[in-house]
Amino acid sequence: MSQSPLGLSEDLLKRILYLLGALVIFRLGTHIVIPFISQTALASLVEDNRDGILGMFNMFSGGALERLSIFTLGIMPYISSS
Repeated sequence: MSQSPLGLSEDLLKRILYLLGALVIFRLGTHIVIPFISQTALASLVEDNRDGILGMFNMFSGGALERLSIFTLGIMPYISSS
């Protein structure tokens, strides 16, 4: 088993890099907004329900609901198309 300069095995290093790449893609995807949605109306809706379930969902999604990004949709478009 070969070692990297940090003392980690090559397999572990590949897994860590894969994880970091997935996190970068997720964070970028939370900033790509869905077109034709009124951002001001959505912001007021989230602000009005900040203490309710929408605020909790927005917190767990990393603010993706507040921006209504493509990752807010989740798996529903795939289920609808099949």
